Amino acid sequence: MNPVRIVIFAKAPLPGQVKTRLIPALGETGAAKLALRMFGLALEQAIRADIGPVELCLSPTPDAPAWSGIDLPPGIETSDQGKGDLGERMARAAQRAIARGEAVLLTGTDCPELTAARLAEAARQLASHDAVLYPAADGGYPLLGLRTFAASLFADMPWSTDSVARLTLERMAALGWRVWVGETLRDIDEPGDLDCLPPALRTA
Repeated sequence: MNPVRIVIFAKAPLPGQVKTRLIPALGETGAAKLALRMFGLALEQAIRADIGPVELCLSPTPDAPAWSGIDLPPGIETSDQGKGDLGERMARAAQRAIARGEAVLLTGTDCPELTAARLAEAARQLASHDAVLYPAADGGYPLLGLRTFAASLFADMPWSTDSVARLTLERMAALGWRVWVGETLRDIDEPGDLDCLPPALRTA
């Protein structure tokens, strides 16, 4: 089995620029504080999974002032998301890892249910499948794992809609891939999702 890299896509937790759909419930500052706590939890779970390198793919670029004051544990790699829509940014990160001979798990910071155990399970399943995916209750996915790159999984995708996971699985089927699909998880994006926050994320 190839080494498995976890790539976490994250935006700087700046008030008014992250978790914007939660601003009506939390305010700009509250939404940004929650984004920072979720960023920390996602990174903690990736490290605890202990399956390979952990990379933070950041927006803005890692050396931007927006990231100052956010200390990262030793050994965490950082990269720049770069330009383009979400598909273009994810495609670059996946292609980069796979070109190095690694398998890759692409994740974000929106899903507290994406625990170390679930990350480790995805890595185990990737040893015997071409791709793995955890669907989200809103129709997206909080994790996509790949051993082989295919541009069709990222191009012309209606991101932020309820058809993303379905279309991704359809495209994988068209490629003839063996795919493992995990349990449906819940992202924290809308005010109604806040009831699902773990206790550790509820404090300011």
